[in-house]
Amino acid sequence: MQVFRGFRHPGVAPACALTIGNFDGVHRGHQAMLALLQTEARHRGLPSCVLTFEPHPRDYFAAATKKPDVAPARIGTLRDKLTELAACGVAQTIVLPFDGRLASQSPEQFIQNVLIEGLGARYVLVGDDFRFGAKRAGDYAMLDEAGDAHGFDVARMNSYEVHGLRVSSSAVRDALAEGRMADAQHLLGRPYTISGHVVHGRKLGRALGASAPGKDDGFRTLNMRFKHWKPAASGIFAVLVHGLADQPLPGVANLGVRPSLDANDVNAGRVLLETHCLEWPSHLGAEGAYGKIARVELLHKLHDELRYTSLEALTAGIAKDGRDARAFFASTHAETHRQTTRDRI
Repeated sequence: MQVFRGFRHPGVAPACALTIGNFDGVHRGHQAMLALLQTEARHRGLPSCVLTFEPHPRDYFAAATKKPDVAPARIGTLRDKLTELAACGVAQTIVLPFDGRLASQSPEQFIQNVLIEGLGARYVLVGDDFRFGAKRAGDYAMLDEAGDAHGFDVARMNSYEVHGLRVSSSAVRDALAEGRMADAQHLLGRPYTISGHVVHGRKLGRALGASAPGKDDGFRTLNMRFKHWKPAASGIFAVLVHGLADQPLPGVANLGVRPSLDANDVNAGRVLLETHCLEWPSHLGAEGAYGKIARVELLHKLHDELRYTSLEALTAGIAKDGRDARAFFASTHAETHRQTTRDRI
């Protein structure tokens, strides 16, 4: 999949079959829409194209009005969104910066400047709640009328439902916020994962764990730091780490801002995904994971973030989280074994 920042790039296809949206999480509803887009693109001999926005429009307005609390929690990072769009077979994705200029465009200007002149849209597929332009004044009827006038087809896809329930990014966010990881997986159509580069931290985990029984090398962690991301999920999780070994590595992870540490550490209040592998892969050594891209699959929430009153209490808490994660994996393995036995019978 080709990715472009903005549409003023010579590599952008001169014509396309297009869909527009934030695509936060790329859930099962999004996947159904992208499958329809692919079908229409092939039928018309056009590349499939997704137009998405960064930052999220609501993030922009939250910053512009100095009301950070109204910014939505996000399911995935831009990296994860692009990974999932590529997995759906999208030919090219345009990441359009959402700024004051774009926010002030009228619906008519957006159609002319972006859809017609910028992307050469020949087919436009949108969701049933699609709005666009300044003050969200544009709707499906306006877009359909513009298509008739300018020679591009417009289609609308109804909400995607599972067992009578509408699949939406809001539903996924709610499930993640409440720690209902199985429900989130059902809505997403895959386990919930977060990916990023492994970066250096304070290496406090090594010192903390050195006093714990059987942890002479400490609680080594894989750190991913996110500067502009407010995740829907937070807390302590049993996880699987992909990308560092031939097989996924079981572990326990903290997603949040580490309330037990002072505000002067290198994290500086930014969101951090800090993962301790239950069995550290020997081939990585002490420093071998830095700079690598890892993908962390959040399987089960153990508890919310906690504020510990001392390093000793923090050490004991991390050790307990490790034991609880091991117990989760043991129970999951036992259930899988029972299911396999029943299937054979």
